[in-house]
Amino acid sequence: MTDTTGIPTDVSAGAHRVILESADIERALTRIAHEILEANKGSENLVLLGIPRRGFPLAQRLADKIAQTDSGFNPAFSLGQLDITMYRDDLLSKPGRTPEPTRLPAAGIEGRTVVLVDDVLFSGRTIRAALDALKDYGRPDAVRLAVLVDRGHRQLPIRADHVGKNLPTSTHESVKVLLSSIDGEDDKVIISQPAHSATSAQEGGE
Repeated sequence: MTDTTGIPTDVSAGAHRVILESADIERALTRIAHEILEANKGSENLVLLGIPRRGFPLAQRLADKIAQTDSGFNPAFSLGQLDITMYRDDLLSKPGRTPEPTRLPAAGIEGRTVVLVDDVLFSGRTIRAALDALKDYGRPDAVRLAVLVDRGHRQLPIRADHVGKNLPTSTHESVKVLLSSIDGEDDKVIISQPAHSATSAQEGGE
């Protein structure tokens, strides 16, 4: 839910500031797309899997940028969505999210290089769940991680290979990624100190 400024109501209750504007996000995604191609030495056997909710539209945009640079990359065969809801380690302690469908490319992930895509990297627990979920669908040759924002405070030994912006934060601050395709507003990344600051934000900005 958002207020009339486009800021989610849980964020607008406290002080907030915009860290990345739409143009900044676009430049970050362009750079990440080039980094992915360089690290993979091209697009052969490359698969992008977005983690719902905002990881998937980011993966779509990365796939489009990669296809513009490398004509051998076809998003129709190399883009998918990986739902991790039932693999989370907090299912008993927090209200459950509605699972979204996992959609893998027709060729699957076996023996391919999989790049997991998410909006915010925080504790690392979402990515651990994603790695557990991958095991049920095949054995990739390699798994890498691309995130728009790395806000620190890792609880597990997980590191992103491709980062749009490293953003030092306190545990009481909230980081929210807004995307036009989901939120109906201009793309932006917001950092805030909610009025109820004792409640820390979950990974992914939700």
